[in-house]
Amino acid sequence: MKSFKKILSYPLTVVFYFFFFLTLLIFHAIQWLSLKLGGYKAHKKSVDIFNFFLLRCLNLLGSRFSVENPYNLPTDRPCIFVANHQGMFDIPPIGWYMRRQHPKFVSKKELEKGIPSISFNLRHGGHLLIDRKNGREALVKMSRFADYLNKNNRSAVIFPEGTRSRTGAPKKFAGKGLQLLINKMPESLIVPVTINNSWKLFRYGNFPMGIGVHLKLKVHDPILANSEDPEALIAKVERIITRDII
Repeated sequence: MKSFKKILSYPLTVVFYFFFFLTLLIFHAIQWLSLKLGGYKAHKKSVDIFNFFLLRCLNLLGSRFSVENPYNLPTDRPCIFVANHQGMFDIPPIGWYMRRQHPKFVSKKELEKGIPSISFNLRHGGHLLIDRKNGREALVKMSRFADYLNKNNRSAVIFPEGTRSRTGAPKKFAGKGLQLLINKMPESLIVPVTINNSWKLFRYGNFPMGIGVHLKLKVHDPILANSEDPEALIAKVERIITRDII
């Protein structure tokens, strides 16, 4: 059965990549026009729809998505979404399902150029691009990012593991960036999110893609950022997220 699924994954991956790259090209133009003609709101709407179509592309691989979120997350204050990181396709589900909170991602600087739609959105959508080799500069940019989120009532998405786990096993959280956000955004809500099975899309590498993956997001009980000491809070959030990784 496993060998049959891998054989089937080759033609399905070809179909997926065709529609995936087509989506990137089409929405690059749509984002550009939306930003030029309608500013932030129009661009944000185009990115929401872009994320929706990325999920539909993944459906071509037999992927499905489920989100466990019994909480009515606020739209009148920023949230800080904290999640484990299993792959690049962790991002579209968060972008789509948490779109009412205006999620802004903390991402690596290398993604600033070269990827249609994605690089454009990272540069112009209010996200933070950091050089992971320059810790001091990254913290300065993170501080400005927090000011931007507070001023505009937008939310952060941060993956404290830094790099994605290729096996699903959690990595140790690096807490400096998250601690800075907590200190600068005391009125925000910390929202722990556990991601499962995203890594299985790349179980064979970039080609072929894994098929029939059930990607799951579990949203945990939000916590006030100023409810306890930041270091203790980060350790608590890490425990909450990792205990539900399967």
